[in-house]
Amino acid sequence: MSANSAEPTAPLEVVLVKAGRTKIRYPAELLGDDGTRIAVRAPWAGSGVRDFGFVRFEPGDLFTEYYWRNRWYSVKEVRAADGTVKGWYCDITRPAVRRGGELVVEDLDLDLWRSADGTDVRRLDEDEFAESGLTETDPEAASAAVAALGELETLARSGGFGELLA
Repeated sequence: MSANSAEPTAPLEVVLVKAGRTKIRYPAELLGDDGTRIAVRAPWAGSGVRDFGFVRFEPGDLFTEYYWRNRWYSVKEVRAADGTVKGWYCDITRPAVRRGGELVVEDLDLDLWRSADGTDVRRLDEDEFAESGLTETDPEAASAAVAALGELETLARSGGFGELLA
């Protein structure tokens, strides 16, 4: 299927799973699915404001999210209500699975943030990853997760995600 063959703004529900439980489920508009990468757009799905100290997610923010069937991460471009890019929030995940109207993604705790101007690139939740026990229960997945975080950090520090998201 080519990126152009997906129905514009077709409904899709993103299901984020963590440790075997659904963490959050939210509606999104399918922008494209080329068989490897799936792109969706969704408003901020949290309740109220989430202030991380380095960025605030709030009602009105719009996320353009990119998921891969063959990569261990997702990349979410975050825009404010006025269209200004805040930055990119990246989740380390198992490869995405699309089943009918659902896009299921398993969160592996590691995250990365890159500010819009590229001056702030930071790894997040490494403590949660260590506490998850994944290195003991699924060493191959843990290794893939750590490698994915390194790959994303390299991309973030070398000018962003332009080629990855083009």
